[in-house]
Formats: sequence, structure tokens, C-alpha cells
Amino acid sequence: MKFLGFVLTLLAATPAGAAPLLHPMFQDHAVLQRDQPIRVYGQAPRGAEIKIQLGNASATARTSANGQWNATLPAMTAGGPYTLQVTGAGESQTVSDVLVGDVFLCTGQSNMAVSVRRTNNAEAEIAAAADGAIRHMTIDRVASPTLLNVFSGPVSWTVASPQTVGDFSGSCFYFARELRKRVNTPIGLVTAAWGGTRDRGWVSEPSLRRLGFFNDDLDMLALYGRDPAAASRRWDAAWESWWRANGRGEPWKENTASWSLAPEALGPWGEWPALSLPEGSAESGVGFVGQLWLSTNVTLTEAQAVQPATLEFGRANEEEKSWVNGIGIGGTSQQPNAIHVLPRGLLKAGDNSVTLNIFCSWRNCGLTGPASTRLIRFADGSSVPLDRPWRYKPVEALIAPQLPWGPMHGVGLQYNGMIAPIGPYGFKAAVWYQGESNLYFAKNYQATLSAMMADWRKQFGAGLPFLIVQIPNYGPIPTQPGESLWSDVREAQRKTAEADARAALVVTFDIGDPKNLHPPNKQEIGRRLSIAARRLVYGETLAPSGARATAARRSGGQVTVSFADVTGSLLAYNGPPNAFELCDASSCRWAAATLGRDQVTLSGTGTRVRYCWGDSPVCTLTDASGLPAGPFEIGIMPQ
Repeated sequence: MKFLGFVLTLLAATPAGAAPLLHPMFQDHAVLQRDQPIRVYGQAPRGAEIKIQLGNASATARTSANGQWNATLPAMTAGGPYTLQVTGAGESQTVSDVLVGDVFLCTGQSNMAVSVRRTNNAEAEIAAAADGAIRHMTIDRVASPTLLNVFSGPVSWTVASPQTVGDFSGSCFYFARELRKRVNTPIGLVTAAWGGTRDRGWVSEPSLRRLGFFNDDLDMLALYGRDPAAASRRWDAAWESWWRANGRGEPWKENTASWSLAPEALGPWGEWPALSLPEGSAESGVGFVGQLWLSTNVTLTEAQAVQPATLEFGRANEEEKSWVNGIGIGGTSQQPNAIHVLPRGLLKAGDNSVTLNIFCSWRNCGLTGPASTRLIRFADGSSVPLDRPWRYKPVEALIAPQLPWGPMHGVGLQYNGMIAPIGPYGFKAAVWYQGESNLYFAKNYQATLSAMMADWRKQFGAGLPFLIVQIPNYGPIPTQPGESLWSDVREAQRKTAEADARAALVVTFDIGDPKNLHPPNKQEIGRRLSIAARRLVYGETLAPSGARATAARRSGGQVTVSFADVTGSLLAYNGPPNAFELCDASSCRWAAATLGRDQVTLSGTGTRVRYCWGDSPVCTLTDASGLPAGPFEIGIMPQ
């Protein structure tokens, strides 16, 4: 009954009619999950009797009042190819070349989306990809403020071959390839990934509500669906209130003459001399990342000021929140042309101020289009360019709220547009490779990711395992103990896996690239994912991802850290293990370490132990598996 209720809720808004009988997940070359009842679903005229046949298995269903039907075929072992035949209401649909095997949902942001053709040795890898038992489906990027029950565009299953595999997710494909060496079953891969997205975008509205962190954003998103203008006004008020509580002053009302002068053509601020970073640094070519204030002025005539008008910025990357004459006019996110309709009476004859706050998390930040795209356009067809000098002021160590309906940073949008439309398809496990976009939001990452996992288990099955890829190294190599946004997210990912018996962590801090946010060594990501899956999903007796710290205890002037999942005994490359820190409430310091079989003893005392902390740490602790011990921070228990 739970399955039936989910299908009816999810698909209720879909009109029956000329659409195919089967949901779009069921197409030629599909892979269905083995060894569990096979859920099949679709739509047809109400009251129609539906007959389903797959090999020797069959089932019947009757379409509900809302035009949806669902059926469950008995579990089948791995095999095929089969033909899936559905008939009803005078129609028939046949799906060919269907395999029964293991199906994995591969999700996250850009490192999951990186295709095989962008990985190491891509030409040779593509040429050798001839395993037709690996099948792949890509779900288009759709950010929807409302729950969708069908995909917005076409989807299809693709058989792996040299002609097709270049477009597969690299991490997902190499995972399947490695797994196929150990598990003799067809493998289906469903990739739903979107670069730059935060974890909160992949969680349903009810689950986000229960967390309590995002309720104001959810209220604004709901209002946006009914009245975008009212939602924009509420966003203005919420953003300004947050800034007053956390920022300094009201920059949107300031005289900006003291701000720095921007280059005449603007363009990506990472190329501005004052904001660029040295060649060879991790962010070379990226420059300052975070928030920046921009401001200019424009002079209008009385005839211009009284007309209806729009303010246009061209491309604003990533999100902008804007004011005219100190009054908020809303914001946009990832728009090719950021446009604001200006309320009557806002413009005035004479001097008018235009101020923006732009948030950008990666590269090509700011107003990056041609100068000709920045203007005020009037109802009579005329326009005035925003060509007076622009001034700017970076925001240090502060990230303001982001648009609830913004496509990459909004609330629940990826769940609504990319996960919910899948329906209750059968999966063996989910692979989650995301976290870079949560660098400033690690505080709530564990709770949000745990909520997402519970959410998806309601949709795909209560026992759904999760393989969590910890974000890799990127940025400066630490030379002394210090804080790290990257480590904050890694620690939240570690804690999430530790707290969930159906989750495993894949450690990757040693196989990234300090100068490349998208490291091309996805082959090793796939190999490590396969090891974790063999332990968590297939029950093999091996460590899922190297030695794992479990406790730290003080004894006199020493601290002993205990490890589980040790293969053989603990080892260290190039001498004693490094990168251990002993910390008190306010500071950390390096600690000399001595190895035991499954323990490390540190000289000194403190209240907590950190290991392998930093954006791109260099850490040497391993064991006989050759896999690295992962980063961690744990409290020290008293003697």
C-alpha cells in the first residue's frame, strides 16, 4: 500500500491520453533491478485493465481514477535480454533488449557529471568500452519549484560502446566497469547530476520542512509559485534583514565614491588585477570567490524617469541581488540576461544609483557580458547605457542567503525536477558525489544529507544503500594547522556515513588535484567506489575505504587513537605518520605519532584530535590495502 500511495501521489497530476503506457524509465535497453520485486508503472485511461509481461513473469493492474497504474512483477535473477510487453485500453507498448541486473543512481554535482571524455586517458578508455551489459541513462538538469511527476524532456537508455560511452558519467562508468570484474551481472546507471548544486536542492519539501533550517526559504518558494512579484519583495526584506544582522551597514544605500574603481569593461572579476591570484596558485584564473558589491550611477531625464522601465545587466554570474536608489528590486540566478522590471516611481530625474551584491562560487564571476548588455530600457523603446564608472567592494568571510528559486542554490528544486520524476524505480544503491558547493554551509550538511537519504529511501526502497564520495583535495597545501572549509565538509560527510549503517564513505583527499576542481582521475574514484560497494552492498569481508578512526583516549601525556577496518596493520609512507594535530578549544598543533597495529599514539594532550586537515592535505597513514586512512576530527576521552 505504501508503494501504491507513493505512485498515486507522485503521478497524480499527469493527464492520461496519448502518452505511452509505460513510464519513460522503461525503454529499450533498460536494466531492471534483480532479486527484488520489479515495480512497473505508467498511465492509461481511468479504469483500464493493464497486462504486463516480462519473460515468463506477468502481472495485471487497473488504472486508478487519476489515470495511473502500477504493478509488481516477481523478483527475477540476473539475465536477459527480455521483452517487456504492456497492453491495455486498446493500446500496446513493447520495450526490447531489457536486462535484469543491478541498477545504481549516480547523483551529485560537477564531479559526478564529468564525462568519460574528460577523464584521464579518455581516448583509449573510450576505444576499449565494449561491454554491452553496462547501460546508462542521463536525466536532464531541471530545477522545478513544483513537484514534477514526469521528466521535462526525453530520456533513454544507452548501451556502452566506443560510440556512446564518452558521454557517460566518468565516475559512474568506471565504477560499473570495476564492479563488473567482481560481480557477474548487467549494470544499469542512472545519472542525475548538476554542477554547482547544494545538497538542499536534492531534498523534498516535506523533509526540508522537518529540518527547520530552510522554512523561510520554502515559504518564499511557495509564494513565488503563486505571486513572483510578492516573493521578490519578501526576498528583498529577508536579504536586507540578514545583512543588517550579519554584515556591516547598508551598502545598497552608501555613497560608493570610496569603493575601488572597477575596470571599464568589467568582465570576470577574477581577471581584474586587484582580485586575480598568482599564476600557479590553485585558483589561478579563478580569482576572488565569494561575494562582491558593485555599484554605478545613471542620469535620467524627467521624460525617461516617468516611463515603465526594465533594468538589464546581461550575464550575471552566479547570483545577483540588486537595488535602485536604495530600494530592493529582487535578484536573479544563472540568467543569460538578468532583467528586473522597475516599479513605477522608483526612478527619478537626475542621478540614480544602481547597486548589486553578486555571489559566485567558481569562475567567470560578476557581470561578464558585453558592456552593451547593461542598460535601462524604457517603454518607448529607448535605453540608457550603464556606462559610468563602476565601483566595487569585496565581502570578506561572509556568504549571504541565496535565492530559494535559484536553479543551483535553491531549495528542493533538483528533487522536484530530477529525482521525483523517476518514480519508484528499483535501485541497488545510490552514489552521492557532492559537497564543493556546500563549503560555506557545512554546519547543516550532515543533517541535510541524512534527510535526503531518508527521503530517497521512501521513494526507492527502505534499505537503499548510499556510497558517499568524500570531496577531494583542492586548494593550498597546509604548512601549519589551520581551519579549512573543505575539511568541514569532509568531516560532515564522514559523520553522515558513520551514523548510517546503510552508508559507506569513499575517501579521495589523495587523488584530487590542488589546482583543478575537477580532477580527471575518475578511474580511481570508480575503483574505490567498487570496493565500498563490495563491502556495503554485496557483503564482502573487506574494508570499504581504508582504516577508520573510532576513538581517542588520553593516558598521561599521550593520546591513543584507535582504528577499525584495518587491513593487516597500520602503515605510513616515508617514515612516521604525519598530519596529526592535537587541539584545544582555540588552537591546534602538530603532534608526533607512533604506529601500532590498529592504533596511533600521539605525544601531548588536548581536547580533540584532527588528522589530515586542510584544503589539500598531504597525509601518509595507510594499511596493507593501500587505501588512505581518511580525515577526521574526534574528541579525546579522559583517562
